[in-house]
Amino acid sequence: MRLRFPVTNGPIDIAWEDAPRLIRARAKEGGWPGVVCVSGAVGSGKTTLAERLVELGDALLISTDDYLPDYDSTPEHLRDEPGSSHLGELGGHIGELLAGRAVELPVWSFQEHRRTGHRGVRPADLIVIEGIHALHASLDAVRGVGVLVAASAETRWARWEILESTGQRGWGVERARAFFASVADPTFEKHRPAYLSRADFRVRNEHGLPDG
Repeated sequence: MRLRFPVTNGPIDIAWEDAPRLIRARAKEGGWPGVVCVSGAVGSGKTTLAERLVELGDALLISTDDYLPDYDSTPEHLRDEPGSSHLGELGGHIGELLAGRAVELPVWSFQEHRRTGHRGVRPADLIVIEGIHALHASLDAVRGVGVLVAASAETRWARWEILESTGQRGWGVERARAFFASVADPTFEKHRPAYLSRADFRVRNEHGLPDG
């Protein structure tokens, strides 16, 4: 069981600029190796924040996106549900890393919307898990510090629109807009209260950047 910091009065709000330093310091209090779980709705900036945490030192970045289901075999309205993702498998991989063992992680493609391979990783002082379901209950046993990144729907869609218009994702703007409005945003909002209850920190991010 990882050392966690119980949230009794809700998460602490911290500034975007201060977040990497403060989050990493809290994680270190629990001892290395540590695990930070960074969640947020699509376009909130969770990926960018996770990358900045990794840049500060010996750390490994893992995305819950790589544990998404094969879209061809999953009804559209269920594609962002945590029950459709392979979060149990992710938890097992984190447990292996915390035990000091190298693992093979899946690689999921946003162009093909399915798993396309694997990548080998080794343990690190800090494991950063980022993704819409990084604060799901199935990861409670490995979570050390929880972070929820928040931004307005307008800001988040503007970021996603940039990703689609530049070809970084596989759908194009119109299909992505429909998915954002009918599936991605409503699904995350349904689970947001539970995820917020597991967050030690909340980071507001209205910067106009194409963050994931």
